[in-house]
Amino acid sequence: MSSNMTPEDIERLARQRAGKKMGWYIHAFVYITVNIGLALLSSFTGRHWAVFPALGWGLGLLIHGLVVFVAPPGSQFRENLVQRERERLQAQNRR
Repeated sequence: MSSNMTPEDIERLARQRAGKKMGWYIHAFVYITVNIGLALLSSFTGRHWAVFPALGWGLGLLIHGLVVFVAPPGSQFRENLVQRERERLQAQNRR
């Protein structure tokens, strides 16, 4: 990450990171809500099958959390992908 960021760069990056974190919080809320419902439904049927979707989805939530909270702060993976796509589109537009 560049140490001479403009205030606009800082604002954009702060909003981007906050958006990613908010996305994870929403994901976690939906995960908890849906899995409580599934657990209740499976307990009413006398079978405990709800653990399987909870484990699978939980793995996805864990990976999502790792990407949002543990990825290196200076990671520019998304920005690099955007830049590559921008360059590809500009090259196609010149033809």
